[in-house]
Amino acid sequence: MQHYELQTNVSGETGTMTVYAPFDGAPIATVATATAQHIEHGLATALDLYRNKSGWLTVHQRVTILERATQLMADEHEFLVTQSAQEGGKPWMDSKVEVDRAIDGLKLAIETIRHDHGEVIPMGGDAYSANRVAFTQKEPIGVVVAVSAFNHPLNLIVHQVGAAVAAGCPVIVKPAHDTPLSCIHFARILHRAGLPPEWCQCLPIEDVELAGRLVTDERVAFFTFIGSAQVGWMLRSKLAPGTRCALEHGGVAPVLAYADASLDKLIPALLKGGYYHAGQVCVSVQRVFAHSSIVGEIGTQLAALARQLKVGDPTLRDTEVGPLIRPEEVQRVDQWVREAVAAGAECLCGGEAISESCYQPTLLLNPPVDAQVSTTEIFGPVVCLYAYDDMQQAIQIANALPFSFQAAVFTQDMDSAMHAYRHLNASAVMVNEHTAFRIDGMPFAGLNQSGHGVGGIPHSIHEMQIEKMMVIKSSSLA
Repeated sequence: MQHYELQTNVSGETGTMTVYAPFDGAPIATVATATAQHIEHGLATALDLYRNKSGWLTVHQRVTILERATQLMADEHEFLVTQSAQEGGKPWMDSKVEVDRAIDGLKLAIETIRHDHGEVIPMGGDAYSANRVAFTQKEPIGVVVAVSAFNHPLNLIVHQVGAAVAAGCPVIVKPAHDTPLSCIHFARILHRAGLPPEWCQCLPIEDVELAGRLVTDERVAFFTFIGSAQVGWMLRSKLAPGTRCALEHGGVAPVLAYADASLDKLIPALLKGGYYHAGQVCVSVQRVFAHSSIVGEIGTQLAALARQLKVGDPTLRDTEVGPLIRPEEVQRVDQWVREAVAAGAECLCGGEAISESCYQPTLLLNPPVDAQVSTTEIFGPVVCLYAYDDMQQAIQIANALPFSFQAAVFTQDMDSAMHAYRHLNASAVMVNEHTAFRIDGMPFAGLNQSGHGVGGIPHSIHEMQIEKMMVIKSSSLA
């Protein structure tokens, strides 16, 4: 079992935590954890780097570092996939896609900063601005603190830390408690690629109070958080004056299936979007509002395919659904499902735990609209199917929750698609695609209680920069 030390020159004791595989509970590694002394040193170091503007990393330096990092990641592709699957529980086939996306994400960051530019501000159009020109240039915003989630242990780090490095910001990252190894390894890849270690400090922290102290320190210019709404909003309320932030929480993603929906497109999309990573995705398909004329066929076909999904060890190449991150999450999901069934939902498939770590892919028909499975992000392999004759009523029910992230509509009619796009409360509406679709360059934003700010690598880089303006006055200017 490997042990990971903190990469810091701070002397003194560290804490230690053990990382366990969610599938079988086997210990994978031990990780040194940061103390108050490490946090203070990390913040002071990062602020000194930012204040020393003559020592800022140039765009060319950042591009070179990120290019080397992409090559190192490509060289270690197999290791990164296996490590991600083992510590996070996402099946190997999906972890492979995650690593591919992470590598491509760094390439996207390179493209973004290579084309980074400010803008020319119009001057001379009135007497007050005569004899002046003005323009802006991009500068890093300051010290970035990143707090990440377990469900995409490598790619989320690229979105947060990779974006900060690309933006030119010194960054301190607190990885998810359950999945710190991919984050630690990525930080070391950046260092091996030429990034001075103090520009990216990885500080695993077990103590909640210490983590809060890091986030809310006045030296933090930008806070990027991916995780639960309860924690994210609480931390935002405690940020120091002037600290900007981006929060990415979850949703209870709705899908509308009109009577003319192509089942050949709909069923595979629901299967993937609902059961991918055992439903542990912030935009996972959870609520499917289907016209009553097709709901029976949807239930029959989707349940049949869900029963065939291979559930088990995420490190095996043919596993399709892995474990939930902790045994208590299996117990919670099971409780919510049983409560829904007791209240009148019909369980078309699943509905039981397979082991302490795995839960059957489950499809519930017509659970009550006030059941927890209908109102709260389940973060488990459970899809709810509702029959509706009036799709406008379905839209109203879909919009009734205080969460708003990605949504989807399946129809062959353009007017229906446009109506759904206009009336669904969502930051993105997918047409004939599941709610969990994402590429790393597109804007990714939770609205209402689902988050704050805009993610997606180019957008995150933009959030972590300022546009600094210069106004030049000269009598030689027309």
